[in-house]
Amino acid sequence: MVAAVFVRELEDGQAVDQVLLVREAEVRSTRNGSDFLRLVLADSSGSVPAVLWDCPGDTARLAAVGVALRVAGDYGVHPRYGPQLRLRSLRAARPDEYVLEDLLDGPARDPDQMEGDLRALVATVQDGHLRGLLDRLLGTGSEVWRAYRVAPAAKYYHQAYRHGLLEHSLTVAQGVNAIASSFPGVDHDVAVTGALLHDIGKLEAYAFEGAAIDLTDAGRLQGEIALGYYRVRREIEAILHIILSHHGTLEHGSPVMPCTREATLVHMVDNLGGKLGSFDRLEKELVDGQRWSGFDKALSAPAYFAASREAARAA
Repeated sequence: MVAAVFVRELEDGQAVDQVLLVREAEVRSTRNGSDFLRLVLADSSGSVPAVLWDCPGDTARLAAVGVALRVAGDYGVHPRYGPQLRLRSLRAARPDEYVLEDLLDGPARDPDQMEGDLRALVATVQDGHLRGLLDRLLGTGSEVWRAYRVAPAAKYYHQAYRHGLLEHSLTVAQGVNAIASSFPGVDHDVAVTGALLHDIGKLEAYAFEGAAIDLTDAGRLQGEIALGYYRVRREIEAILHIILSHHGTLEHGSPVMPCTREATLVHMVDNLGGKLGSFDRLEKELVDGQRWSGFDKALSAPAYFAASREAARAA
């Protein structure tokens, strides 16, 4: 029996026989027409591409996104294609073979700590109407809060895991809170409230169960911005412009451009938080000694990690 190790600890040439979670799965065809299975497998430490060349239909159907699989094969780092698992076999994992928390990605901060930080931030909002809005949507007894606390922030690019929406929204709101006083004319309460709620449409846009994240029908038909707009509109109309403009440009899905100081501030910090979250995701995929990631769509460039990796080794 091969001892299980975390994905981040795999070494070139190492044999693998353990349970990993399916993040992505696709059946492809070789030039001669035979099918093979291309996967992205993961645990809480990171993810790795995997391929099963001999792939009958029954085997391919086992590899659904969010499913835990027992996989056997060899891990290698190709000089051109990077790290990969070449699988010999896979099967559905038995419940007694793994602990789910060991397979799920998650935030660096404890969710209870993040909730406490959010409550402290909400307390800085002095406007009674905005505090009332936050209490109705994010109050401890709210059904919306229960979903907001555990929801992912995205399907792929940043904070695509349990508690990701809380982590991302809190980070953006903390940044907005810190910056707001530096710019004359910015209404702190409107900006912070808009930051906490700017992605609230994702509660309806994404379906989330275990590790599987996918767009809902409403998410596909209307999009998370419109869904957030209508959710907030049902409560209050004071911060609609921030919800509508937080993606910043028309080509990125915002129906309107940011036209107020508060909306511009939330857009800029939201964009920063999303990009830094992409760096976290990419760093988990690096192998030891690797300083550059591949080209990443979310960043429109590869990412460089030498300073942080050297600091981590020194620590």
